[in-house]
Amino acid sequence: MERADHPSGRLIGIISDTHGYLDPVALKTFAGADRIIHAGDIGKAEVIETLKKIAPVTVVRGNMDRESWCAKLPAEAVVEADGVSIYILHDLQRINLDPQDAGVKVVISGHSHRPEIIEKKGVLYVNPGSASLPRHHRMPTVALMKTRHGKFDIRIVELQ
Repeated sequence: MERADHPSGRLIGIISDTHGYLDPVALKTFAGADRIIHAGDIGKAEVIETLKKIAPVTVVRGNMDRESWCAKLPAEAVVEADGVSIYILHDLQRINLDPQDAGVKVVISGHSHRPEIIEKKGVLYVNPGSASLPRHHRMPTVALMKTRHGKFDIRIVELQ
């Protein structure tokens, strides 16, 4: 588990389903981030390398990440930021733990290309949507998360 504690809190950029394209507006949105989380379907290694120029990146492999460079990527990851435990996977249907029992406060996933923030049993489930291929005539989206002392705020950001 990675830790990212800081007295003034942290800003975390959340992105998924780039499919090889990294929108310049996403890069501007993540300016000043302390960490970036990519929830899979990356498409090209260059996407991760570009994000790393902004902040450290935690990434998981998506169902479309089949190239040889993707083999080393984990299917899931856990990050802790200022007392907030975050579980990351690509497809929420493949979750293999009970987040509440595991002490996870936030579950981040992608896959559906639909932005969503839902609370269930004290756990916040976040899908940033797709930063490149939104569905149902939506705008491309990412999410921003602010953490501080075990509290957090998450919002979806349209890339316009």
